[in-house]
Amino acid sequence: MQPSDPPAPAPTPVSTEVPEATWLARQAAHERRVDAWVAPHRGRRKDQRRHPVEDFLFTYYSHRPARLRRWHPGAGVVLAGEAARRTFLHGRDYVEVAGGVMIDPAALAGRADAIRWIRDLLTATRGRPASFGCFGLHEWAMVYRLPQERVRHAGWPLRLGAEGTDRVVESQRIRCSHFDAYRFFTEPARPLNTLQPTRESQLDLEQPGCLHANMDLYKWAYKLAPHVPSELVADCFELAREIRTLDMRASPYDLRALGHEPVPIETPEGRAEYAGAQRDFSVRAQALRDRLIDACDGLLALIDPSVQARTDRPGPQARSDCSDCSTPARTRP
Repeated sequence: MQPSDPPAPAPTPVSTEVPEATWLARQAAHERRVDAWVAPHRGRRKDQRRHPVEDFLFTYYSHRPARLRRWHPGAGVVLAGEAARRTFLHGRDYVEVAGGVMIDPAALAGRADAIRWIRDLLTATRGRPASFGCFGLHEWAMVYRLPQERVRHAGWPLRLGAEGTDRVVESQRIRCSHFDAYRFFTEPARPLNTLQPTRESQLDLEQPGCLHANMDLYKWAYKLAPHVPSELVADCFELAREIRTLDMRASPYDLRALGHEPVPIETPEGRAEYAGAQRDFSVRAQALRDRLIDACDGLLALIDPSVQARTDRPGPQARSDCSDCSTPARTRP
């Protein structure tokens, strides 16, 4: 009996070398893009002013503005030139290699479980039909039966007053599937929700029509940093920022003084407007979700080159359960 052949050695991941002029241009473009978001926030913080819409992504999420601004090329990329050594070798993330500087491949190994968990959540959400019938009632449930002085944004009036807000909550079917929204419901509002989301059921309940699940793409992107390109993190931030605007326009708060006209979800017209915007965001979020899944696959392949990316990703699906329209833990600010 002949001895079996020894297993073939695992292939060495191939890195991509980026010329100095190319990556410097990408870095500068990223910083300019992020500065347009970060500078106003820093100005308000310096003046001790709060903005219920614009500050959310900087206060609810744990990614600091300076980290969002700092550019990274992603794993497996070699940055050529002396500027790379001056810029990136002062921290722990990068090492010097032949041809330049790159993110230390050894740092990935300890993150395999976290990357797989993120990928599993994104894939499960990606394959689930989208639902567009929540109408943003999670924000209303967060102030249900609270006096004005106890609501989250006490400096801003409730558009329908406390009693009018409570009537909307009581007259609508609340169907929030996102735990990190549901956990901020007031105690009287929780039994009114058709679901009782938990952290443990997150993998089973997240669906691609949910504004907060789509906003959280930013969170999963920065949790993969610096091993994913900063442009992807910024793309997720940009979408989350637009979603937050709709979230607050459809909320019970009157923010017209800030230039935000309300989406009156207490009316059929308002619910139709909300569901239409929600559909548009869902399409854009699915494209970003695909990019994040691909990024996770690439990182897992760098950790273990014998692992092949899964190709069983389903196509986009959408449905509406809207029966009356035309078509870690921080305190939520």
